[in-house]
Amino acid sequence: MKTIHFTSIKNLIIGVFFILVATTSTFAASSDSEEEEFDVTNMIMHHIKDAHDFHIMDWNGHAVSIPLPVILWTENGLVTFMSSEFHHDDIGSVVVERNGQKFVKFHEEIYYASEGPNADGSYVTMNADAHPQNAHPMNFSITKLVFSMFLSILLLLWIFGLSARRYDADGVPKGIAKFTEPLIVFIRDEVAIPNIGEKNYRKFMPFLLTLFFFIWINNVMGLVPFFPFSANLSGNIAFTGVLAIITFVITTVNGNKDYWKHIFWMPGVPVPMKLFLAPIEFIGIFIKPISLMIRLFANITAGHIIVLSLISLIFIAKTAWISPASVFFAVFISLIEVLVVAIQAYIFTMLSALYIGSAMEEHEH
Repeated sequence: MKTIHFTSIKNLIIGVFFILVATTSTFAASSDSEEEEFDVTNMIMHHIKDAHDFHIMDWNGHAVSIPLPVILWTENGLVTFMSSEFHHDDIGSVVVERNGQKFVKFHEEIYYASEGPNADGSYVTMNADAHPQNAHPMNFSITKLVFSMFLSILLLLWIFGLSARRYDADGVPKGIAKFTEPLIVFIRDEVAIPNIGEKNYRKFMPFLLTLFFFIWINNVMGLVPFFPFSANLSGNIAFTGVLAIITFVITTVNGNKDYWKHIFWMPGVPVPMKLFLAPIEFIGIFIKPISLMIRLFANITAGHIIVLSLISLIFIAKTAWISPASVFFAVFISLIEVLVVAIQAYIFTMLSALYIGSAMEEHEH
């Protein structure tokens, strides 16, 4: 059975590899026939940024995508419609009219349309710095990142709801609980207890577990290229920023007198040095969540950019001969990313526990 299992995995990897080679070779050949220069930066930014629909593929020059609801709060009240109304336009040339108001989409931002089209056919007026100067409504749309986040929440509820029911009368885990229980025990024994302490760790276990699995599941979902609802959620700095702010608030609220004393008037240090260290320690309160935010965002985004850059080499070189090497290294980086997404979830959870524990630690002098 082990031989059959290994052979099946080997054949699957080989099959996926050659499918990717054939696919990229086809696109490379079609790119050669196009006169328009391939824009690597635009392609990469298009794939890693948020959008109002899930773009799956292009077929015969037409985009195939899953539209999402556009929800706007305007001067005339609430306006809703599906993103397909823009017909995949992203340069402001398609106008959607609702409640006597006209809207256009420009680089995934929705603006009020100008009175008439410009020379390029768009309804977006640019200023001297080539930035849109149209007013825009308040946008509460369900973008692909928001949808992906809601989907990951449902997955979490399903996984752990199912895990909680997969124990026999003796408390022995069965099924999916055999996978989730070791991870929960690992977070408890290797993250919560060493950093927060035996006395207080139980209070923060729900937060740390949610943090770890929420980040990990979203990271994994962003790695699956053919998953219809794949989105680079952890590669959005607003998402990592909110998680960092939550950690910051929990740390600040639970900080004891020793924590604040070590920040503003460090004991056992000469007074001139206290005056010098106090501002640095105070700034450090805000640097910690900023480092959390940037670390997760940068690592996940960098992985996506590297993979897309390697695939882009085929189109930059304008030859299919480079596709085997390009796809090989892209697959190699993707396999590393499988490990990285788990490590980044662990690091974010570990540092959050460390910051919380340092704020609650009792010092004796």
